[in-house]
Amino acid sequence: MKDYYDTRAPEYDDWYESRGQFAAEQRPQWDEAVRTLIRTLAQLPPAKTLDVACGTGFLTRHLPGEVTGLDQSERMLDVARRQSPSTTFVRGDALTLPFADQAFERIFTGHFYGHLEGEQRSTFVTEALRVARELVVADSAARPDRARDGWQARRLNNGSCFQVYKRYFRGVELADELGGGEILHESPWFVVVAVSRG
Repeated sequence: MKDYYDTRAPEYDDWYESRGQFAAEQRPQWDEAVRTLIRTLAQLPPAKTLDVACGTGFLTRHLPGEVTGLDQSERMLDVARRQSPSTTFVRGDALTLPFADQAFERIFTGHFYGHLEGEQRSTFVTEALRVARELVVADSAARPDRARDGWQARRLNNGSCFQVYKRYFRGVELADELGGGEILHESPWFVVVAVSRG
């Protein structure tokens, strides 16, 4: 996975912004869905936030409060630093977060949880709620034209191809899987769920 994200870093935001190979794709109401996703995140109460697997920082820059971004890919972080120079970015492992207990008020992750397999899911949730009281997960919504989970071939602009594991969610299912939580947003393209440790 690391090689995939290192290679994809310069073109990652093409997916959000309907550029490059995504320009010709038929994605009804996609642009409005992205704007609504961004609005949903921007309207969260300001908090000391760690954005786990922040990638290029496309969503990081819309999170309110004092934000730190973490990713394993230095190439992704290079793009993120250019896009959001006032944000602190660190390289690290999302499943073994290099922070003390309750170092943050909120963990956010966008389009990362859906790539986790088996035990990685519970490991991540446990680790996230060790580091912060609240976890907010944004990911891809279940759609009729996609299998709910499985391996996908991802072809990049340079012609390289990678196999990537991906899951798609309904809001209520994601909330249940995370141990109960509040659905903050659900559209044909995205779901956002918040869960807090009691």
